[in-house]
Amino acid sequence: MSAIWLKILPYIAALLIGATGSWMWQANSYDKIMSDKDKVISDNKASYQADLTTVANAGAAQARQALEKQQMAEQALANLDQKAQKEKTDGLAENEKLRRTAADSARRLRIAGSCHSGGGDVSSPSSASGLGDARTVELSAAAGSTVFDIRAGIIADQAALKTLQEYVTNVCRR
Repeated sequence: MSAIWLKILPYIAALLIGATGSWMWQANSYDKIMSDKDKVISDNKASYQADLTTVANAGAAQARQALEKQQMAEQALANLDQKAQKEKTDGLAENEKLRRTAADSARRLRIAGSCHSGGGDVSSPSSASGLGDARTVELSAAAGSTVFDIRAGIIADQAALKTLQEYVTNVCRR
């Protein structure tokens, strides 16, 4: 049996040397693969971090732009509100001035008009209605006050409508 072992021994030795060499080559190859993988992972992390920074900067820029746009809209609204309030206050002050003038009897509230009867104008000489020349009607103090109240409401409504139109035109469309 020893002769068989002597014949097989070189093959076994060659097999062991080949297996050892193969194992060493595989270990080096695995280390290289892991080293390359670590490098790729490191590169990916750096790339990922750069991408995150880019996205964060873009988001911050958009937030700044949105904030600036909102501040401009708020300023435009404040200016519009101030202007509208002044116009409304001036109109109502003028209305109150006219109301006081009429209440002091310095001036009377008169409304232009004409009197129609049967489809034609009633001539002033034949009319005994007390309308004078039938071209103006003088209102009582209570009726005059009501007219001024109506006028104040119209001033406020027109100011509100104008403000809303300017808001839509100048603030919403920006």
